[in-house]
Amino acid sequence: MSRTRVAVIGSGNIGTDLMVKVLRLSDTLTMGAMVGIDPDSEGLARARRLNVPTTHEGVDGLIAMDGFDDIDIVFDATSAAAHRHNAARLAPHGTRLVDLTPAAIGPYVVPAVNLEQHLDRAPGNAPYNVNMVTCGGQATIPIVHAISALTPVPYAEIVASIASRSAGPGTRANIDEFTATTAAGIEQVGGARRGKAIVVLNPAEPPLIMRDTVLTLIGDADHDAIRTAVEARVAEVAEYVPGYRLKHAVQFTPIPEGEPTHTLLPEGAEAVTTKVTVFLEVEGAGHYLPPYAGNLDIMTSAALRTGEAIARRPRTRDTATPPRSASTHTEGRTP
Repeated sequence: MSRTRVAVIGSGNIGTDLMVKVLRLSDTLTMGAMVGIDPDSEGLARARRLNVPTTHEGVDGLIAMDGFDDIDIVFDATSAAAHRHNAARLAPHGTRLVDLTPAAIGPYVVPAVNLEQHLDRAPGNAPYNVNMVTCGGQATIPIVHAISALTPVPYAEIVASIASRSAGPGTRANIDEFTATTAAGIEQVGGARRGKAIVVLNPAEPPLIMRDTVLTLIGDADHDAIRTAVEARVAEVAEYVPGYRLKHAVQFTPIPEGEPTHTLLPEGAEAVTTKVTVFLEVEGAGHYLPPYAGNLDIMTSAALRTGEAIARRPRTRDTATPPRSASTHTEGRTP
């Protein structure tokens, strides 16, 4: 079966795990290039061992590679600042981009919520660039959306706790963008009127797997319907992130009269009577990273699901974009 050729920019933990997933799991994609900036990085070394073409000269090295014209989709697993540069360099070539950084140049995509809405090129033939929000966003936005589909959510707050050991230099450099991007995704994709995101880098040893808490404030609503919707949404996410699960049953807590919830709610918000709390756990699949690194696994799993869906969609290209050869490739060596 023919496959769509892809490149991964970023030879750190996230990029390397995504490369391994493409090689091991995908029947739609195949690796065309692994791109980094450190010639001695473990990610580039592993790619070379797996016969994946590599460059340590960043996006310019990718564009200069002999096989670049055959690459249809580029996953960017660098940093928010680096992605802005990479996207600008790739835009003239019509490459479709899946952004795993918090740069958020393009629309937020959470596969269980809105993937189908963003498979086609943006109106006006703008460069195709979709953003995977953040690990916390991928874990929690599906839950906020499941609740907001049934009742207004004036306020949603998420706390993502990840093992400090799983947060590499790229993750730490993106911490400020993480909170802003996740909060925006909670609102724009999750449907909350106001969103807030908190990240905790847990230094515990041995490392603990990713835990996420979703708190929403709602008015009167059908609690059984919400519970069923949350459980169904967890099952949807688990289809592409097998380690994603509810840690406890969905909790409904009445808000006492006089509770100063107005400090959290946006102006003109509906009255709230109930706090809904959802506790989640994300265990990594262990393809490249340890199982405790569920925060990285959910990003690469969501990106893989997105890339495969893009590859199955017929490609349209701006007439101003220079034509590129349409080539498909088959097997990569299994890692």
